[in-house]
Amino acid sequence: MKHILAFGDSLTWGFQAGEWTRHALEDRWPSVLASGLDGRVRVIEEGQNGRMTVHDDPYVLENRSGAVALPIALSTHQPLDLVIIMLGSNDLKWEGRQRAIDARLGMARLVEIVRTYVYKPGCAIPELLLMSPPHLAKTEDEDFAFYFEHAIAESKNLAYQYAKLASETDCHFFDAASVAKADPVDGVHLDAANTRAIGKALIPVVKGILSL
Repeated sequence: MKHILAFGDSLTWGFQAGEWTRHALEDRWPSVLASGLDGRVRVIEEGQNGRMTVHDDPYVLENRSGAVALPIALSTHQPLDLVIIMLGSNDLKWEGRQRAIDARLGMARLVEIVRTYVYKPGCAIPELLLMSPPHLAKTEDEDFAFYFEHAIAESKNLAYQYAKLASETDCHFFDAASVAKADPVDGVHLDAANTRAIGKALIPVVKGILSL
């Protein structure tokens, strides 16, 4: 059996827009992807609400830096055949008002971590799939609009930046915005249909990468 690490933020965790609850396991995109791979692949769901590429959030108790969490996940779940990383939306929210290019720089650091991590003997360096998230959207939710509305245009540039990075670093790339849209209830998160759409669209992509 092959093993995939799905590393991301609340979109991977399964945050249900407007509900502050978690989507049912069978509706989250990692589960949909796994079910479409005919039992030949284990997809390990590693999503954290608010996670950024390389930044921590000083306003919460837990560390939200992907650069801190990723080596732990690699150590815990090795051997891995593929690492899928979907991050970036929270980088744009952050108090520094990051741009898509900054998220790309953070993603490049995560690529470096996967490629240079010292795996146990017999564990190969996994393939990498960089995934840009669905675009941010306008919302009537006051708090989410305050955090994210300024970054809607920048979110539409993440796909270009990540595709460029993928080409430069010999990674695979997928644009989740090509199949899914944020729920206008909060302008960030997904309803069940859209998170399932990401998992379904990834099935042929992953089959190609892993030669399934």
